[in-house]
Amino acid sequence: MSASAGTGVFVLSLMSIPICYLFNSLIYSNSAEAFFFAGCSTVLILAISARFILKKKAPVDPLFYVYAVYTFLSVVNLIIGLEQDNIIDGFVTFYLREANPHINTAHGHMISYWDGCVHYLIYLLMITAITWGDSYRAIGLYWVGSFLMRAIVYILGNAVGKYGTHVSPLFLLHMLYISVSVWACFRTFSQPSTRDAQFPSIQEVERKCLLHRPLDLLFVIYLILAFAFCVFRGLVVLDCSSKWCQVYTQQYEPYLKDPSAYPKVQMLLSMLYSGPYYIITLYGLMVPGCEWMPDLTLVHSGALAQAQFTHIGASLHTRTPFSYRVPAHSQPVFLLVNVLYAVVPQALCYRCCSRPAFFLRPTPEKKTE
Repeated sequence: MSASAGTGVFVLSLMSIPICYLFNSLIYSNSAEAFFFAGCSTVLILAISARFILKKKAPVDPLFYVYAVYTFLSVVNLIIGLEQDNIIDGFVTFYLREANPHINTAHGHMISYWDGCVHYLIYLLMITAITWGDSYRAIGLYWVGSFLMRAIVYILGNAVGKYGTHVSPLFLLHMLYISVSVWACFRTFSQPSTRDAQFPSIQEVERKCLLHRPLDLLFVIYLILAFAFCVFRGLVVLDCSSKWCQVYTQQYEPYLKDPSAYPKVQMLLSMLYSGPYYIITLYGLMVPGCEWMPDLTLVHSGALAQAQFTHIGASLHTRTPFSYRVPAHSQPVFLLVNVLYAVVPQALCYRCCSRPAFFLRPTPEKKTE
């Protein structure tokens, strides 16, 4: 298939920049002619972009069109984040004034940056793979984990936090985006796996015990420590009366007590889902033939990367009240622990996906007569 479709999606995503500026400028003119002109201009730009995308043979995979729309929205989210931090001005000023107040929190800031940078890159990679007929299951599963963590924390945080009573029609539109994305998640899971390894290499790897696999041994040690860490932070947000929990909250992560409830929901999700994941992954690293390990690490590494990026950024962001920000003297320890907690799962995911022989079940080759 020609690459023109993928190039058209990239051009379409960049069209969000003039469209946002045009709408924002014309909305403040407060006239029917301005709204009509903005609508016609938007339709014209989108029609030209769609014509460019479909100039050659249109992709068959429906996710191509879903991700094409999401690239457009990702650039819009990046514009929102930049304007919230006063880096640019005049693109989405009206939206920021009328939107749900959740978007103006530190957590909302970091979500905008994550969508506008990481998700945008992921969408372009998946669109490129679809365009060239390649498999995009691996990068798709990484996006599934990232999206699910973002969506669950955002929705539950909105419901139980201090902005729970501020629900506008835009929130219903966001739920439509969630519904389509959940369908895309199931569609991504249904993609066939492309992993393969030769029978002799599988047998050779499976004979090695954990002590003869030093890298896996290091991962096992990390998983034990990560399990303890995620359970500890879960107890902290549950108002554990232990002196250690109180000292940790005051000295290292006061953001866990932020009334927006996003960090509390995120830590509870980590304890309830990441905790069991660490135990299951321990089993998968010690017992050969667990074919689900590469997929599970892909989903979890995407979820943890999104969660830690948002948590670290929001803990230090100026939108967070000063009393809930990480104290200056504790920032080196805070960054070291949280960055390691986010980076090591990425290394584990790379190990499981690049060398999956230990996790595959041996399938002897059929003898040919």
